[in-house]
Amino acid sequence: MVTILSTPPLSPRLTFLCETKLSLSRSSKRSVCCSLSEEPKDQSLSRRSLVYALVASPCLLFPALSSSAKTKSKSPYDERRLLEQNKRIQRENNAPDEFPNFVREGFEVKVVASENYIKADSGLIYRDFDVGQGDSPKDGQQVTFHYIGYNESGRRIDSTYIQGSPARIRMGTNALVPGFEMGIRDMKPGGRRRIIIPPELGPPVGPSTFFSSKQFEVFDVELLSIQNCERRTIIGFYSDVTCS
Repeated sequence: MVTILSTPPLSPRLTFLCETKLSLSRSSKRSVCCSLSEEPKDQSLSRRSLVYALVASPCLLFPALSSSAKTKSKSPYDERRLLEQNKRIQRENNAPDEFPNFVREGFEVKVVASENYIKADSGLIYRDFDVGQGDSPKDGQQVTFHYIGYNESGRRIDSTYIQGSPARIRMGTNALVPGFEMGIRDMKPGGRRRIIIPPELGPPVGPSTFFSSKQFEVFDVELLSIQNCERRTIIGFYSDVTCS
């Protein structure tokens, strides 16, 4: 939009050009600026008129960007729509109560969870339902636990409850997904925790693995017990580890 100042008055030629182009801008819906096509006889008045026209019409200094240029911006409406869609899918998959939501836009994923969840410096997110009692496991000790694994949509992907027996693993042997071991390292026997593992702390992906893409994984874990382990040697050349 072009603004014409009344004082000092513009030259007749300059005023005519501004008004004509402004009327054209209304019909074509484009931003049009004023210009001088010929210099009036009064040089001082012309210069002052041009200065006021420059101040009143910023498009003379900053050309308008082309309307064909597209800039990507996140709309709160789109985020709410994706969030509602994610919740609907989770309900269809019978996801557990207070399951986190994942709003995925391209390569960016936003985790939406209640204030009961804690985010560690590593990026791991967790929530305790029961803290448990006793000491936390140490490297070399064996932990016995139940778990249920979910993907981002709340679909169950694995469960030791369905398998009929808990899992047993020794801590500090790199036998677990990095984020999983980090999530149970400070748990106590009897504790129940939900762990949200980001892709960078998750399992490897590829055709030879169970996981086919970089996604967040969610595990509900119940730590049953912790056992001390020791290595024993049998007949001088064979050894194994026993935990009790």
